[in-house]
Amino acid sequence: MSEEFLPFSRPSISQAAIDEVVSCLQSGWITTGPRVAQFTEALQHYFNAPHVLPVMSATAGLHLSLLAMNLEPGDEVITTPLTFAATLNAIVLAGAKPVLIDIDPQTLNMDLNLLEAAINKRTRVILPVHFAGLPLDINLLYDIAAKYELRVLEDAAHAIGSEYQGQRIGSMGDVQVFSFHPNKNMTTVEGGCIVTRDTQFADQISRLRFHGIDRQAWNRYGKSGSQDYEVVLPGYKSNMTDVQAALGIHQLRELAGFITRRNELANRYQEALSDWPQWNLPQRPSYDHLHSWHIYTPLINEDITGMNRDQFMQAMKECNIGTGLHYRAVHLYPYYRQAFGFNPGDFPHAEDVCERIVSLPLFPSMTDAEHDRVLDVMYRIFN
Repeated sequence: MSEEFLPFSRPSISQAAIDEVVSCLQSGWITTGPRVAQFTEALQHYFNAPHVLPVMSATAGLHLSLLAMNLEPGDEVITTPLTFAATLNAIVLAGAKPVLIDIDPQTLNMDLNLLEAAINKRTRVILPVHFAGLPLDINLLYDIAAKYELRVLEDAAHAIGSEYQGQRIGSMGDVQVFSFHPNKNMTTVEGGCIVTRDTQFADQISRLRFHGIDRQAWNRYGKSGSQDYEVVLPGYKSNMTDVQAALGIHQLRELAGFITRRNELANRYQEALSDWPQWNLPQRPSYDHLHSWHIYTPLINEDITGMNRDQFMQAMKECNIGTGLHYRAVHLYPYYRQAFGFNPGDFPHAEDVCERIVSLPLFPSMTDAEHDRVLDVMYRIFN
């Protein structure tokens, strides 16, 4: 095979971002410091939100957010079975019980028509996932939350750059958590952020994020800083570093271009594959939105292809094309089956999707020629 391996995802890192990281390293200030403060301000402007708290990962963001919601043993958090394990892990680590509802087989997001039936007196939080960057129906979600006086924690790990009715995800609602992992829409290598309009909640996150310290502490070793602080609760070590923020400052500036290219590539797939019976293509809801296309995830039709998803992925790999699996149905992992009694058949739409879903290559620096190569290889595999 002469052509080099094409991964399903690859971060786009500009020379300006690399130079910023080098400058940060040379400055001697590489942990939480002035660049985190600059990145935080840029994110606040981007989301038009008063409180943005960068963290070491979106997983940490979910965990800290649930802890700040003061859940008690037996409290329930409603979420989706079509997500990475981190979503459910954060619920369990915060001391609550995950309750799942099936997905809408068209959008692959949580089926909000099933939400009210899952709510009971122990329900405290609704935790939806904007799967692949496709926003949920925000108005319907928050109408239900308000009716039952529930908090909403949006797992927006896939969705920075997505919009609902002209408003960015993160610019409205209760709490959102974004991911800056290398395969996401923008990256800080590892990292993420929490966005909220709730000052008291933000203050609690700030304390939980860094050892339970009661005030801004990053500059305590500088000339203008103070060594005087109090520890008011047992906190975690979940702060972002300046090295990460140095990259994030430039990634955020380039995000709009990244999203535009992702949409171009996704639309290219949609058009090229529209008459292929081997696939069920991603569907989009009727409400006004902007999809950020973190991943492009068609469903393979095994009865037509004569091969299952795993066989297809292996065939692509043998042709030097990478693919991804997002995700296995999380309720069928051994821990969740044993701890919460989930079983095959509990969420049939999610289980069907998780047996057939595959992420095709999609990233901003992907060329049209590389895109054509993916399509050509698939054509050869299926014919």
